[in-house]
Amino acid sequence: MLHGVDVSAHNTSFSTDGLDFVVVKATEGRSYVSPEQRKQADKARDAGCVVGFYHFLWPGHIASQAEYFVDHCAAEDGDLLAVDWETTPQGTYAGNADKDDFLAEVKRLRPHHRVLLYCNRDFWLNRDSTSEAGDGLWIADYRTAGEPRIQAKWRIHQYTSDPLDKNVADFSSRKALKDWAGSA
Repeated sequence: MLHGVDVSAHNTSFSTDGLDFVVVKATEGRSYVSPEQRKQADKARDAGCVVGFYHFLWPGHIASQAEYFVDHCAAEDGDLLAVDWETTPQGTYAGNADKDDFLAEVKRLRPHHRVLLYCNRDFWLNRDSTSEAGDGLWIADYRTAGEPRIQAKWRIHQYTSDPLDKNVADFSSRKALKDWAGSA
């Protein structure tokens, strides 16, 4: 198992010690771009980590959100791209078809990137009806690292948010993850 974190603009002082990958929040909806994303990605790259970027999905305007994400994230060739599908601060969430459409549109716009779905166990088991996860599932289930309570094949498991979001990836080595990310 590889170790990584995912960070947003609030996590400016994270350490890369012992990390193999870092996933950075890039955008949200059609109006927010993280002012810290490039600095956070550069820090991860300087440490030799595999880098990814994610978009927090809101209901509606799915194609516009996908375009906004790829236009404003600081991704380079070989970086992972992900959609964060969960409840918004207003208590709403994009529907299953919206999630699927977003994954497909990002893949269409950036065919040479791996595109992943991030969601929690509740969304995966109770709101998802298609099991569409793009190139891989990134599942949040706060329990023992590498043991999410789902049947589906997963690539990344977020197992805690204390003191920040920590993850493990189901790859044998950093090189294996880097090769997979770069072979989309």
